[in-house]
Amino acid sequence: MSFKISKIVIGKGKTTTDEKQSEWVRRYYEVEAIVQDEHAIEVAKASIEGLIDGWLTNQRKEPAETWDPAKIKWTEEEGFKGKYDKSEDVNNPEFKAMLKDMQQHKGRMAREGYFYWVFENGSTVGRKQMKKKTGQETP
Repeated sequence: MSFKISKIVIGKGKTTTDEKQSEWVRRYYEVEAIVQDEHAIEVAKASIEGLIDGWLTNQRKEPAETWDPAKIKWTEEEGFKGKYDKSEDVNNPEFKAMLKDMQQHKGRMAREGYFYWVFENGSTVGRKQMKKKTGQETP
């Protein structure tokens, strides 16, 4: 079986209540995205889920940590989805600030043209340069 994904629709909702008012509030957001490179489907999905999670979070977040990725040691790796950068620079204060910032974003985030993610071990970070948008296509 062969297929090509060109568009994804992701929806998420959250129901909350205020016990004093005994009222339920249901919030639901849905995002439809056109995927130009089918190999970037996982990155698109993760980015959209992070965006929706941010909308659903009704709490004011702490200001983002400031960290400089240029001050972190990165090594180039090859994965099944292509080349990416990897860091295990755990003794570096910049790396620690990055991990703290990423924890506020549920281990995945986009910043300055890169998509960052935390590996399952919790102390390794990967990053991959995101492709720039070249314009809109007509369906």
